[in-house]
Amino acid sequence: MNIVSVLEVIWSLSALGLVIFVLLHSPKGDGIGGIGGQAQLFTSAKSAETSLNRITWGLSIVFMGLTVILSAGWLAPKL
Repeated sequence: MNIVSVLEVIWSLSALGLVIFVLLHSPKGDGIGGIGGQAQLFTSAKSAETSLNRITWGLSIVFMGLTVILSAGWLAPKL
Protein backbone atom coordinates (compact mmCIF):
# COMPACT_ATOMS: atom_id res chain seq x y z
CA MET A 1 0.00 0.00 0.00
CA ASN A 2 1.54 3.29 -1.07
CA ILE A 3 1.01 6.76 0.37
CA VAL A 4 -1.61 7.71 -2.22
CA SER A 5 -3.78 4.74 -1.27
CA VAL A 6 -3.52 5.60 2.42
CA LEU A 7 -4.45 9.22 1.73
CA GLU A 8 -7.40 8.12 -0.40
CA VAL A 9 -8.71 6.00 2.47
CA ILE A 10 -8.33 8.92 4.90
CA TRP A 11 -10.01 11.22 2.36
CA SER A 12 -12.97 8.83 2.01
CA LEU A 13 -13.35 8.43 5.77
CA SER A 14 -13.20 12.19 6.29
CA ALA A 15 -15.91 12.66 3.64
CA LEU A 16 -18.15 10.12 5.35
CA GLY A 17 -17.47 11.63 8.76
CA LEU A 18 -18.17 15.11 7.44
CA VAL A 19 -21.57 14.04 6.12
CA ILE A 20 -22.45 12.37 9.41
CA PHE A 21 -21.38 15.31 11.59
CA VAL A 22 -23.16 17.86 9.42
CA LEU A 23 -26.35 15.84 9.77
CA LEU A 24 -25.89 15.71 13.57
CA HIS A 25 -25.99 19.50 13.86
CA SER A 26 -29.17 20.97 15.25
CA PRO A 27 -31.10 23.24 12.92
CA LYS A 28 -30.48 26.94 13.46
CA GLY A 29 -34.01 28.11 12.66
CA ASP A 30 -37.05 27.66 14.86
CA GLY A 31 -39.27 26.43 12.07
CA ILE A 32 -42.93 25.77 12.76
CA GLY A 33 -42.19 25.09 16.44
CA GLY A 34 -41.33 28.76 16.95
CA ILE A 35 -44.95 29.78 16.53
CA GLY A 36 -46.20 28.06 19.67
CA GLY A 37 -43.10 28.68 21.78
CA GLN A 38 -42.00 25.05 21.65
CA ALA A 39 -38.71 25.75 19.88
CA GLN A 40 -36.64 25.82 23.08
CA LEU A 41 -37.86 22.42 24.24
CA PHE A 42 -35.29 20.31 22.40
CA THR A 43 -32.17 22.48 22.37
CA SER A 44 -28.77 20.83 22.78
CA ALA A 45 -26.11 21.73 25.32
CA LYS A 46 -23.67 24.46 24.38
CA SER A 47 -20.60 22.26 24.88
CA ALA A 48 -21.98 19.55 22.60
CA GLU A 49 -22.62 22.13 19.87
CA THR A 50 -19.10 23.52 20.28
CA SER A 51 -17.60 20.03 20.01
CA LEU A 52 -19.66 19.26 16.92
CA ASN A 53 -18.49 22.52 15.34
CA ARG A 54 -14.82 21.77 16.05
CA ILE A 55 -15.04 18.22 14.70
CA THR A 56 -16.91 19.40 11.61
CA TRP A 57 -14.37 22.14 10.90
CA GLY A 58 -11.48 19.73 11.45
CA LEU A 59 -12.93 17.15 9.10
CA SER A 60 -13.64 19.80 6.48
CA ILE A 61 -10.04 21.07 6.63
CA VAL A 62 -8.70 17.50 6.30
CA PHE A 63 -11.10 16.77 3.42
CA MET A 64 -10.29 19.96 1.50
CA GLY A 65 -6.55 19.62 2.08
CA LEU A 66 -6.48 16.04 0.88
CA THR A 67 -8.66 16.99 -2.08
CA VAL A 68 -6.07 19.53 -3.18
CA ILE A 69 -3.14 17.18 -2.58
CA LEU A 70 -4.69 14.19 -4.35
CA SER A 71 -6.07 16.16 -7.30
CA ALA A 72 -2.86 18.09 -7.94
CA GLY A 73 -0.93 14.89 -8.57
CA TRP A 74 1.98 15.92 -6.34
CA LEU A 75 2.34 12.39 -5.01
CA ALA A 76 2.11 10.60 -8.36
CA PRO A 77 5.12 8.47 -9.22
CA LYS A 78 7.61 10.16 -11.53
CA LEU A 79 8.04 8.42 -14.88
